[in-house]
Formats: sequence, C-alpha cells, structure tokens
Amino acid sequence: MAVFVALGAFFMTLFGGWTAQRVTDRRHLVLGLAGGLMLGVVGLELLPEAMEAAGEDFLGVHRALLLFVGGFLFAHVVERLLAVRRAAHGAADADDPHHHGRDAGRPERAPEVGLTAASAMVLHSLMDGIALGAAFQVGGGMGATVALAVITHDFADGFNTYTLTSLYGNDRRRAFAMLFADAVAPVVGAASTLLFTLPEELLGSYLGFFGGALLYLAAAEILPEAHHEHPALSTLLCTVGGVGFIWLVVALAG
Repeated sequence: MAVFVALGAFFMTLFGGWTAQRVTDRRHLVLGLAGGLMLGVVGLELLPEAMEAAGEDFLGVHRALLLFVGGFLFAHVVERLLAVRRAAHGAADADDPHHHGRDAGRPERAPEVGLTAASAMVLHSLMDGIALGAAFQVGGGMGATVALAVITHDFADGFNTYTLTSLYGNDRRRAFAMLFADAVAPVVGAASTLLFTLPEELLGSYLGFFGGALLYLAAAEILPEAHHEHPALSTLLCTVGGVGFIWLVVALAG
C-alpha cells in the first residue's frame, strides 16, 4: 500500500517540476514562490520533526538545532568556497575582450551548488518514502495522514528541485534528470521499508542538518535572486503564498 501511495508522490513531484519549467517567463515569481515553499518546509515541517526525533540535548543545546545551524554554516562555507573559485576564474575571463554581454556584472553561477542542493532534495524525498512506509507499518490511519502530507508537499519538492538545479547554471537535461530522481526517491524509500527501518534519531539529525542548508539557499540565494531585477509586490506575495501553502499542508496533515 505504501509503495502504491508513493506513486502518487512520484507524479506530484513531476507536476511540480513541470510547473516550474513552464513559467520561465515569470521567473521572479517562480523564485519568490520557491523561496516561500522552502521557508515553509524548513520552519513548519522539517525543524519541528527534527526536534521531535533527534533525541537528547548535546552540551545544553538540542541536537537538532545544533545540526540545523551546522547545515546552514555548511551550505554557506561551500557556497563561499565555490564563489572564490569562480571569482578567480572571472578575473581571468576579464582579460578576454570577448567576455561581455548581458550577463556582465552578474554573479557567476556554480552548477555544483545546484546539483548538491538538488541531491539533498532527492535524499529528503527518499526519507519521505521511508516515513511513509513506516507510517503504514504502524497503521492505516497513520499511513493516510503521512500520505496526505507527503503527496501534497512533493509538489513543492519537485518545484524546488527543478528551480535549484536550473538556477545555478545547469542545463535543462540535468534539471530534468534531478527532477526524475526526486520523483523516484519516495517510491524507493517506501519499498525499502519492507527490508529495514531507519533509526528515528538518525532521521531527526538528518532533517535538522538538511533544514539548515535549505534555509541558507532560500534566504541567501533564491529570494535575493527573485528580487534582483523584479522587486515587485507580486514576488513578495508569491513568497508569502508559498509559506501559506506549506502551513495549509501541515494543518491538513494534522
């Protein structure tokens, strides 16, 4: 049953990525919505789940919060290291008289960042599938509740996976490849619960770390890019709407 329900998550993820790809003419609105969805997922879903599952405090601080900050710092350090490397490459390109055009003055994109972020989304979707399978092991009512949450927010996962991959300069082929991997992940995760169960504390620790990294990408990369050329009220409303959508999903999931 869990694997069958996970197929719904598969199609919902693809639909989310397809939506992100189709509205390229309103890119600032897409990025504003993606930032809101990511903020909502982190603050209203991932972090509460991580704090509940991650276990005891470590040196006076909740383990999930430590990993949350660690994930944020990890994403910041990786992005800065890649930025330094790109800056050095850009300095070399500056001596090239042919290096000019519409992208002049704009920051260089690091495809590795997009692929790493999208890979984290795939891992998150895998964990969604495992949670779905475990919930059905507990009982049908619990399984139905988790299924509602997983299928609904996988639209946001697909949307964000495609957006993150393409935002950092990856071509459409790579973006669709990561989207497909994200769609397959919950099915694989649900099927894996027939063989094993992930320890709760390990799952909570992962969610905390991933939440911190995702928040960094939303706050430091996605939302600033959304307002770079279009600081419009409509972009801000899309961000607020994204948070509200995740809040509704969490409320419906009980």
